[in-house]
Amino acid sequence: MDIVRLFKSLGDETRLRLLHLLLHHELNVNELVRIMDMGQSRISRHLKILADSGLLQSRRDGSYIYYTRAGGADLAHLTDFIIQAGGSRQDFAADLEKTQELLDERKHRVKTFFNSLVDDWDLLKQEVLGDFSLKRIVAREAQGANTAADLGCGTGEMLLELGRHAQRVIGVDSSAGMLEKSRQRLSGSGVNADLRLGELEHLPIRNGETDLVVMEMVLRHVAVPLEGIKEVSRVLEPGGRFIMADFDRHDQEEIRYRYGGVWAGFDREQLRQWLQQAGLDLLQLEQHWVQQGLCVNACLAVKPQGPSGKEVFTG
Repeated sequence: MDIVRLFKSLGDETRLRLLHLLLHHELNVNELVRIMDMGQSRISRHLKILADSGLLQSRRDGSYIYYTRAGGADLAHLTDFIIQAGGSRQDFAADLEKTQELLDERKHRVKTFFNSLVDDWDLLKQEVLGDFSLKRIVAREAQGANTAADLGCGTGEMLLELGRHAQRVIGVDSSAGMLEKSRQRLSGSGVNADLRLGELEHLPIRNGETDLVVMEMVLRHVAVPLEGIKEVSRVLEPGGRFIMADFDRHDQEEIRYRYGGVWAGFDREQLRQWLQQAGLDLLQLEQHWVQQGLCVNACLAVKPQGPSGKEVFTG
């Protein structure tokens, strides 16, 4: 690490504001332009300086590039100091308030999207996923489960599968319309389902209330994916399992437009990092090719009871 270059990069008020903001959130250039009310070329220049100094890292999502804090223990003390020192600055606080407004808009777009597609969602999923389903993994992992939760339960298809194996089932969705469809589907099925309206970043589930959580083709709709995975970890009891599937990273903007999603998809390494940050051990990751040239990553993770286990990648 070039210490001189690093500290030179911090010798500018705008770059300090950008770094403080990106220590809290992952944002793209257009979002930063809006939050900081500056021109795109100016923002891009400052981002390059911060990235070249090793303070930021970036990842591509479709046609956008998102920036966030760089990893590494050698930067932890410095970035923690900036977060703590920034707590007393009004301009830093104002930046975070504007960012929260932007994140709330992301969530609102997701709700609007799903409420508009309540009657067509199952058909749309079939168009892109074909025969792919997590039901095989769920049937294996849900045997003997006490309380299983389906996050982003949609029209309730997975809730029926969970109800065949778990004693109790919780379904969470941010769309009231989707929850009503789930209620209709489950009516008379004998499944003991507790349907709850809520955000996946703030689950209406108690700490450790579940021993199995499923999130099928939902993570890309979560405004802040890491926060959603951290919530999964919170509601799982030690030893509980997490089953998740979503698109691998792709650049098909028309897919995002037709099937929705704040994000296009996530590569294996990104998922591994998020699971690790949330305190979950990745046990297995399979890749499945589906319709329209897309690939789905299917993960199985566990909330450890003791030392972390080893990762196994398949597919």
